[in-house]
Amino acid sequence: MREVRELQVNRLQRTWKWWKASESNESMDSSVHSKDEGLDAFPELFSDAHFTYSMDDITEQEECNMSTLDEAIKQLLSIEGATGAAVVDYSSGMALAQGGSPGFDLGVAAAGNSNVVTAKLRTMADLGLDSDIEDVLITLGGQYHLINVLNSGGSKGLFVYLVLDRSYANLALARHKLNNLAKGITI
Repeated sequence: MREVRELQVNRLQRTWKWWKASESNESMDSSVHSKDEGLDAFPELFSDAHFTYSMDDITEQEECNMSTLDEAIKQLLSIEGATGAAVVDYSSGMALAQGGSPGFDLGVAAAGNSNVVTAKLRTMADLGLDSDIEDVLITLGGQYHLINVLNSGGSKGLFVYLVLDRSYANLALARHKLNNLAKGITI
């Protein structure tokens, strides 16, 4: 149990570092790029002192994992009918990566769906079922919500959350593509 807790703490620390680095990069991108002015107009932004958040806190492996997660989100959003996607740590409810515009807050949905996964795992344990959850489908009036629980060693404790527009998505094809993409997600 102690090893699981340490793994969860490490994952949360890596996620926090990634989020802070991403947030810093986004705020710099929006404040630096201007249509009328070149980068020379802001020399103070490019001094070494400006980059105090430092990517040194993030290892090369963690940086590679973050780009892998971002790439996975892009691939998930390329599924026909996909409007939103997230890779979520179900023990904390934090979205490690997310993208798209499903019409609601993906971070809140990620936290809520982590409760769904946790409850199902608890119920399976209570019933003595020795099996893994592959996926969960939630059908709404205008959307499908797919939750694919990742069960491989490098992604244990995570799930992929995919939101599909019901009028455009082919559910069978989307599930097939989601399963194939999910196999490649590791952190």
